[in-house]
Amino acid sequence: MSTEICNLKYRKAIIIWLLTGCLLIAAMVVIGGITRLTGSGLSITEWKLIHGTIPPLNEKEWIEEFDSYKTIPQYKLLNYNFSLDDFKQIYFWEYFHRLLGRVIGMVFFFPFLFFWINKQFNNERLRKMLLLFFLGGLQGFLGWFMVKSGLTERTSVSHYRLAIHLISAFITFGATFYVALDYIFPKRREYDLHLKKLYKLSWITMIVLCVQIIYGAFVAGLKAGRIFNSFPKMDDNWISDAVGMSLQKLGAIAMFDAMPVVQVIHRYVAYAVVILFLVLYFTAKNLNTARLNKLLYPEVQNTIWLLPVLVLIQFILGVYTLLYGVPVWLGVVHQATAFLLFGMMVFLLHRFKTTGISKQKE
Repeated sequence: MSTEICNLKYRKAIIIWLLTGCLLIAAMVVIGGITRLTGSGLSITEWKLIHGTIPPLNEKEWIEEFDSYKTIPQYKLLNYNFSLDDFKQIYFWEYFHRLLGRVIGMVFFFPFLFFWINKQFNNERLRKMLLLFFLGGLQGFLGWFMVKSGLTERTSVSHYRLAIHLISAFITFGATFYVALDYIFPKRREYDLHLKKLYKLSWITMIVLCVQIIYGAFVAGLKAGRIFNSFPKMDDNWISDAVGMSLQKLGAIAMFDAMPVVQVIHRYVAYAVVILFLVLYFTAKNLNTARLNKLLYPEVQNTIWLLPVLVLIQFILGVYTLLYGVPVWLGVVHQATAFLLFGMMVFLLHRFKTTGISKQKE
């Protein structure tokens, strides 16, 4: 009896720990968005794991940091008129972003050590926890890998590295959230054809959403949201002539490198995301009949309405972000809502997954 109570106590603590990690990763993505939109990401030109935890504490140290920033192209070509006070403003966001990364590392490591010492992980769960640590470490490396791309020849970071860094943050969050859901909802439904179809449809929706998130990162990295600030057309055309000219000039690489092409892809994939979310919603809702009502978990029935609400809010946010030329607050809210959509899909993938094998013909 006491062992069961102890295990239940640890299980609740593990759930709180993992969900806290999820919230911190979400905060990290939001702060990262602010850092990017304010042009702050290159203000710290070195990576010092321990020493970098402490910010400049006096005028001499601030001048040293500023002098280091003055050596990179962003300062020489864009911010050459910056004062020390201007530099301090952009330094704050990048410092805060890195500090939060260090906090996340400690929040994951010390509780993990405690639970592991108390033998709360079987082999399968231990492998999952080690995977989370690997993803967290990889995310830190990719962050510096991204920043490094803007320190020598460019005035901003590589949009490819930005996209990799962003999508890896989403994956790290998704994996952490999924493991937390394993603890919150340890039981799964037996195999059912209807749930299997919902699960497949959810995966298709998730893949298209991830493509849209990656293209959102391309739009951000290339600053492609600052051209064709009209909707639903690109100025006077549904597809601007600049798209065709870019494809003709650059070929297939224009799909990743040319601002007009990247923006038009992001625009039209947005329609696909909305359609898929609505199809998933109505497909799941139609299962909620007298015969199939028990197939959907109560937690799914109580949250499925969020699918159309969130995706329509996100679509509207995207439109207004474009129309207003990507103001910081709108860009950040747009990115945060994408995070909510991603989290919702992780939740549904977990709850639609079944156990056992089919006894029916699909």
